[in-house]
Amino acid sequence: MRASLIQIAVDEGESVASRRHRMASLVREQAGTDLVVLPELWTTGAFAFEEFAGAAEPLEGPTHEVMAKAASDAGVWLHAGSIPERAPDGTLYNTSLLFSPSGELAASYRKIHRFGFDKGEAVLMGRGEDLVTVRLPETTLGVATCYDLRFPELFRGLVDAGAETLVIPAGWPERRRDHWTLLARARAVENQAFVLACGTAGTHARVPQAGHSIVVDPWGQVLAEAGADEEVLTVEFDPGKVAVTREQFPALKDRVL
Repeated sequence: MRASLIQIAVDEGESVASRRHRMASLVREQAGTDLVVLPELWTTGAFAFEEFAGAAEPLEGPTHEVMAKAASDAGVWLHAGSIPERAPDGTLYNTSLLFSPSGELAASYRKIHRFGFDKGEAVLMGRGEDLVTVRLPETTLGVATCYDLRFPELFRGLVDAGAETLVIPAGWPERRRDHWTLLARARAVENQAFVLACGTAGTHARVPQAGHSIVVDPWGQVLAEAGADEEVLTVEFDPGKVAVTREQFPALKDRVL
């Protein structure tokens, strides 16, 4: 299976519409890839809290339209990162969109763990409630977002729901980059799953971003890692390694809690 993680910078001088179309072009360039993954809140920037309300869009809004077309044009499964979604009742959510190669919306996920410690996202956005998995021909994806990475019980739930590959878009800050790579490897090892974690580059809302998108195998080995700048990180991996790992070292069968 071939996956591409598109790590872009959120430049405040670039309009959201322009960035959508730039991202769509990058997605189309990945034709021949099985799965493409984008970062968290790449339309606004994950720390641009003051932009969330003005940039919020319905689930089937402009980002949905542009990304669905890009997925269809490229013929790829597309995890289109997340957007600030405005629900019909007016509540904002940090919502991920996942499209099939035909451009259909296969799933959406509202982020469960909101970052901010009683400010920012934690007070501006509603909390999601549902765990989301999506079956691809090669593997079952478990979907999480950024701050979710710090909560292992969420990933246990995804594994119980059949997840074999954990996909985590993020807008992770540079000052905690060591946590980013450490936690990505930990979630892979403890769940005996592949982890595909896609972050952003550059600086937005005055917060330097970690970059370093990363792909980890079920033994915790790093298969590929990006640098700090804009980059498309492409890796090939064998989804069958999950079943082999879980059979050779059946730790998940010994769970008690």
